[in-house]
Amino acid sequence: MDPITTEIAVIGAGPGGYAAAFYAADKGKKVILIEKDKRLGGVCLNRGCIPSKALLHATHIIAAARESSAHGIAFEPPKIDPAKLRSWKESILQKLSQGVTFLGQKRGVQVMQGRAHFEGSSTLRVETGEGQKFIRYETAIIATGSKSALPKAFDLGNPRIMTSREALEVEEIPANLLVVGGGYIGMELGTVYAALGSQVVVVEALDSILTGADADLVRLVAASAKKTFKEIRLKTKVSKMATSGKQIKVEMELDGQRREELYDRVLVAVGRVPNCEDLGLENTKVTRDEKGFVKVNDRQQTADPAIYAIGDITGGVLLAHKASREARAAVEAILGEDGAFGPVVIPAVVFTDPELAWCGLTETEAKQKNLRVEVAKFPWGASGRALTFDRPDGLTKLLIDPETERILGVGIVGHGAGELIAEGVLALEMAATAKDLALCVHPHPTLSETLMECAEVFFGHSTHTLPRKQA
Repeated sequence: MDPITTEIAVIGAGPGGYAAAFYAADKGKKVILIEKDKRLGGVCLNRGCIPSKALLHATHIIAAARESSAHGIAFEPPKIDPAKLRSWKESILQKLSQGVTFLGQKRGVQVMQGRAHFEGSSTLRVETGEGQKFIRYETAIIATGSKSALPKAFDLGNPRIMTSREALEVEEIPANLLVVGGGYIGMELGTVYAALGSQVVVVEALDSILTGADADLVRLVAASAKKTFKEIRLKTKVSKMATSGKQIKVEMELDGQRREELYDRVLVAVGRVPNCEDLGLENTKVTRDEKGFVKVNDRQQTADPAIYAIGDITGGVLLAHKASREARAAVEAILGEDGAFGPVVIPAVVFTDPELAWCGLTETEAKQKNLRVEVAKFPWGASGRALTFDRPDGLTKLLIDPETERILGVGIVGHGAGELIAEGVLALEMAATAKDLALCVHPHPTLSETLMECAEVFFGHSTHTLPRKQA
C-alpha cells in the first residue's frame, strides 16, 4: 500500500491539535489531522473544560434560586433530572464538535479517525476502521494531551471510583462523595455534586487547596466551599480503597490517626499524566522527562527535528489556552517564522464559586524569588456592582513594581473572575503601569471597575475605599 503524503501531520484534535492544523492550513500547508475519537475537540471539549463548565452553570442556577429568597423571591425546591442534564450537556458538546469539523472541512484539512503510531521520524501508521494506513510527512506535531492520573492503589476496576471523565457523565447523584485532591478539578466537580445534593468531603494531602494561587484569594474560595461541602480535610492522605458492597471503603490518615469511612462514590483528582503510550516514540529521536512528558525547546521542537509537540504532552501548566498558543508557535517555527513560545502571559482560572483567576507574578512567587513588590487590594464589598447581585465575597489585587510602577501580576477572586482576568493579561502583555490602568475609564457599575480602583489604591486615592497609609 502506497503511503499518503502530506506536509504536516497533526496527531490529536484537541484545542492544541486542531488549532495547529487550522493555522497551518490557513498558511497554505497540506495537513492531515489524526484523531482516535469519533468526535473532534479532544479532552477539553468532550471530557473536560466545556462539559464541566456546562454543569457548573446548571448547578449555579440551583444555588442562585436557593439564595434568592433573601431578595424577596422564592422558588420551589429544584427537581433534578440527571438524564435530561446529561442530554443538555451532550447537545453543547455535539454542537461545538460539529463546528470544529465544519471549520476543518472548509480549510481543506483532511481528518483521519484512528490511532497513530510512529514507524520512524517520517512515517506514521494509523489504525483506522478500514484497516492500516500509512502517512509520510515532512513534519509532525504531537498534540495527544493528557489523561487523569489514577494511582494503582485506587484502580480497583470499580465504576464507583471515578476520574473526572466518569464524574462528568453524572450517572447518578451519590448521597455521599469523597473527592481525593483539592486542586481545580476536584474543587470544581465537588461544587457540581454538592449543588446536586451530594454530601461532599474533600481530602487534600497538602496544607491548602488550590496550591499555586495566593492564600488571600484561596481563602475566599475555601470559606464558600466550607459552607457548600460537608468537610474539607487538609494534610490528609488516602492510603487504600476497597469495594464494600455497594460502597467504597476508604482508608486515610488524618492528624496521625488512621480512619476508615464508607462512600457511595469516590472522585480521584490527583493530577494528570501525558498520553504517550503506544505512540511509537521509541522509533523516533523524541525524548521524555522523568514524568513522561515530551521534551521540547522554545519553538516546540522535540529532539527529533521533524517532530514538534504542543499542549499537555509537553508538561508545564496543563491548560487548553496554552496548547492553542503553542500550536501557533509550532506552526510558525515549521514555516521558518519567528515562532518561539516566549515569555507570554498564561492566565489560570478555577471555576469554583466564587471563581478564582490570576496571571503573571503571584505574591507567593515574589516572596520565593525575594522580589520587592507593592501589593494593592480592592475588596468587592466596596463594589456597587458586586452588591447588586449580592456577591461581595470578592477581591482584586495587583502586584506592582515599586520602582517602575509596572504591573507584574493580577489576582481576582469573585463572581465572574474568569471573565475579568483577560484585562490583567492585556495589562501585563502591554507592560502597563498602575497609572495606565488607573487612567482608563471603566464603565459604572461593573466589576471591571475593581481593577481601576485597585490601581488607584496603589496611589492612595481610590474613591470607594479609605486611602492606605503611605510609608
